[in-house]
Amino acid sequence: MGRVQSATLHIVCERERQIQAFVPQDYWSVFVDYAEGFRAYYQGSTETEAEPAQSDDAAEKTIEPSLESTKVLTQAEADRLVAQAQQHPHRVLSVEGKTATRTPPPAFITSSLQQVAGAKLRFSPEKTMQVAQSLYEAGLITYMRTDSVALSPEFCQAARQWLEAHDPDNLPPRATQHRSSKSAQEAHEAIRPTDIHRPSKQLRVELSADEFALYVLIWKRSIATQCRAARIRQTRILTQSGAVCWQAKGQVIEFAGYSKYWNNLSADVELPTLQQGQAVTLEQAAHEQKVTQPPPRYSEPKLVQVMERQGIGRPSTYAPTIQTLKQRSYVELVKATLQPTTLGLEVDRFLQDALPDLLESKFTAQMESALDAIAQGQQDWQRYLTQWNADYFVPALDRARRVIPQHLTTTSAPQPNRTLETSRTRCPQCKEFLAKVPSKKVKKKYFLKCVSGCADVVLFWSERSHQWEVPRSKAAICDIQPSPAQPTSYACPVCQQPLEEYRYEKDGQPKSLLRCSNTKTRNEHKHKDVVYFQTAKGWWSPKLGELTP
Repeated sequence: MGRVQSATLHIVCERERQIQAFVPQDYWSVFVDYAEGFRAYYQGSTETEAEPAQSDDAAEKTIEPSLESTKVLTQAEADRLVAQAQQHPHRVLSVEGKTATRTPPPAFITSSLQQVAGAKLRFSPEKTMQVAQSLYEAGLITYMRTDSVALSPEFCQAARQWLEAHDPDNLPPRATQHRSSKSAQEAHEAIRPTDIHRPSKQLRVELSADEFALYVLIWKRSIATQCRAARIRQTRILTQSGAVCWQAKGQVIEFAGYSKYWNNLSADVELPTLQQGQAVTLEQAAHEQKVTQPPPRYSEPKLVQVMERQGIGRPSTYAPTIQTLKQRSYVELVKATLQPTTLGLEVDRFLQDALPDLLESKFTAQMESALDAIAQGQQDWQRYLTQWNADYFVPALDRARRVIPQHLTTTSAPQPNRTLETSRTRCPQCKEFLAKVPSKKVKKKYFLKCVSGCADVVLFWSERSHQWEVPRSKAAICDIQPSPAQPTSYACPVCQQPLEEYRYEKDGQPKSLLRCSNTKTRNEHKHKDVVYFQTAKGWWSPKLGELTP
């Protein structure tokens, strides 16, 4: 395992350990609704409330209006705040308004393209690069492995001419230039269309659905970079009832600017026009119980973002690194997020003991910088490698040699018995009660296992028979061979070719479905919804409904 893969796996494993160690906590969000037409959230008391002006910095950092109160940790305190709101009159303590601008985002680089394609198109980083490669080979976009946000003067001029002809109000006085990060190699310009005037309607026919969707993303982002900044009117209202303060935040987009093509702004939340000291009418005061959530697992695009931020890898290695971790079963994709396997956690734990520096993102980032300096002739490679070998590699190798025997002894030794909950089901061999073993794949699920010496006794719950059963052997499963597809009299709603009945097995049960018999076209995007499942009432599709003759 290389240094980039090791550091990336460590990021995934550390997040998994944070999730496992997380203890959820109940809290309450307290709010009031006013007859004037807005909702305010509990902010604090007048004894502890900071000056309203101190929130300006936070307002500059976020576009989202506040939709939750300061956390209240007990229901008794939440009830007390609601009672306070109901017992005291409410008045406006302060009204603040200001105009903020949001500058256009930079053009795509490899990492940002993978992140956006993952969020908007549900593409994995690997698929994003495959589709981008097709667009590049077709001459539709520039090179897709780049860390530079710079755009050529020729493209900027072409984009400005397009805006002048189609959207003159969005044309800024001068071309917008973005700066790349300090670590960017800038061997290529940003990812952009090669022809800003190319009509997208013609491409819809020439490209596949995935290629066209990705091209549109790149085209919109590239145009947005050369537009005017968006202008937003932000409002903050602070009200008071007794000693309790309530806060409402809103915003209205005054000028869309670049967001006309690349909308990353939240929806308008309009607040009424009020004056300081004005009385407001309470309609209701209430609270809502919530639970703190553990940090989420990384999706593939999010992991790419973290790798870029920490300086791990290069644009050309983001997708292959994640793909390698999946292929070697160090991580697996569970509900569109990356979860380390038992093997991945063990490997990471071993590397923490044997080569801890290898897992540090700073170590990998510093080595990337040193290699860049060598490539640019700013550092002598022989001197660097000699020093690196003496200062790091030899000591690290000695440490690893000492740790490996200890680790092998620890892992080969019998593990102490875990404290497992006892079930009410007895072992069919020794008649002792079976233990409940938590499932590693499904939360809050378990299987039964004998811990009294019958090593082969394992039972799983059957939803079909509603009882604990011995899993079917592989030989029994192999005895049921799926039948070949049989043509039917039903016609495909897309191409009018006959539908075929395809039989298969799922969870040990024979199943069948209808799909298009045209093997050349049924994998195309327009055929993705053409699948009918057998129900008690006949053939049914989640997208197309019931199938009629």
